[in-house]
Amino acid sequence: MPFRQTIAAKIFGLAIILLLLTIGLAGFLLLEVTRTKQDLTVVANFDLPLTQSVARMHEFGLRRRLAFERWFGSLNAPQPNPEIVAEAIENYTLFTRKLTDEFSAARRIIGSYPKNAPGSQTLAEVETLLDQIEPAYQIINNRQREVLDMQLAGQHDKANQQLNLLNDLQRTVQNQRESVNLKMAAWSAAAARATEQRERRVFWLTIAATMSTVLLGIAVAALITNRLSRPVRSLASAMLDVQQGNLNIQLPVSSTDEVGRLTDSFNFFVKELRSKEHLKQTFGKYIDPRILEQVLAQPGAEAVASGRREMTVLFADLVGFTSLSERLTPLLMVTLLNRHFGLQAFAVQEHHGVVDKFVGDSIMAFWGPPFVKSEEHAALACRAAQAQLVALNTVRRELPEITGLRRDTPAIDLCIGICTGEVVVGNIGSENTRSYTVIGDTVNVAARLERANRLYGTQILLSETTAQAIGSQFEMREIDTISVKGKTETTRVFELMSAAGQLSEELVRLRERYEQARRTYIAQEWDLAEATFRECLQLRPNDGPSHVFFERIQVLRRNPPGTDWNGVWQLGEK
Repeated sequence: MPFRQTIAAKIFGLAIILLLLTIGLAGFLLLEVTRTKQDLTVVANFDLPLTQSVARMHEFGLRRRLAFERWFGSLNAPQPNPEIVAEAIENYTLFTRKLTDEFSAARRIIGSYPKNAPGSQTLAEVETLLDQIEPAYQIINNRQREVLDMQLAGQHDKANQQLNLLNDLQRTVQNQRESVNLKMAAWSAAAARATEQRERRVFWLTIAATMSTVLLGIAVAALITNRLSRPVRSLASAMLDVQQGNLNIQLPVSSTDEVGRLTDSFNFFVKELRSKEHLKQTFGKYIDPRILEQVLAQPGAEAVASGRREMTVLFADLVGFTSLSERLTPLLMVTLLNRHFGLQAFAVQEHHGVVDKFVGDSIMAFWGPPFVKSEEHAALACRAAQAQLVALNTVRRELPEITGLRRDTPAIDLCIGICTGEVVVGNIGSENTRSYTVIGDTVNVAARLERANRLYGTQILLSETTAQAIGSQFEMREIDTISVKGKTETTRVFELMSAAGQLSEELVRLRERYEQARRTYIAQEWDLAEATFRECLQLRPNDGPSHVFFERIQVLRRNPPGTDWNGVWQLGEK
């Protein structure tokens, strides 16, 4: 596109005019600011310090005279007070030294005063007065010493006569100090007023320059708005729609300038976003959306989200599905599984878990960084497990409608195993086929706990690490201490009963009696353990763990385990 046909050319020409005007105004303002800064520097570094120095001279002179008069008066007394005399001598010496130092400071300021600074005539007058005052102090010092010597010699009358002459000289010097002080005060005030006037002038010039620039900018904006506002507003509105998720937008291209090309580019990007969103929705059915968003779709995020992590792993298996599937057509079986997995996945994802895979009628999920905080994943997994049981009840109610089996519908149940511990997480697989998953002993233990539910007649079993991690947030009971096949370590197994504070009185009593029964069982007190487990079954006849231990006691009676037995039970299957 030729440069003369572009919006940039028009804006550039107007911008050059605005720039030249701005540069001219900025140069003028810079000159005024520089002059103002110079005036302020003179006032701050010379006028005010010299004024303060002269004022201090006047103060030190007065205090020195007061110290002398107190010294003289003390010596006039029949019995001079040594403390008053010593204090007067100290003050007299101090202010004599300060006065001498202040004369030197004032001389230095006058000597370094800028040559071209205003007020040179006043400065000359001040310097002349200082030339008169400073030698006069030498005369005053000598006469004060003579008067004090007369006082010490007892010549009080003669000393008083000399004091009158000394007072005349001191009044003359005091008047000269006051004159210098007034001249400097007037000079500093005049310099401050002049600087203030210059500053005010710069202020109004700045306002005028700013207003001129604003008015010119408004004129430029008015020229450009007619050509740009309508398509730009359309673009802005369309971008807002895209931000809110509406990707079904196509803007008409009505010009060949930059706005027209921008509109064409916008249409292209929206088309690409529609394609990517479709791809994301498609893959979201095969990969958990958070893995797609936080790990796979962001450069470098995979490395951060991979490695050894402490996570919580959950396995859930649908019990009774095999017998049910024998009575269903393949289409109905897929429909049932999709409904079941849909509700189960929603329960997991609602509690911020990641659905790892579906295997047969089982589901595997995990919780941990970067998807949830490290201190939350165990509790979230337990809440998800409770939600999965609620989802199972929904499937049970819908089972006749989904399968068409109105009578003798097979019973289905859900077994869940949860384990917390260290896993290896990352993209695992071959070079061509990989899956973002977790592996390790924690995963194996969770799978074995899921299968152990069938042995104990429970629905949710937790590992000892998970039970410790959730603390007092849930009601649990310790079921057993087991050793699984292929592992030497033992683990305590807990049943998740309810959220904290929501356990019924019946189950509270059952848990208490069950714990007492296990203690007597481990102590090999078979009769007492059998009686206590029988009480548990009276409280809850279908309590699976109590049935298991009741039957196990019969076996152990026939085959005593020995004195070193610690109650660990070896599971027969992996």
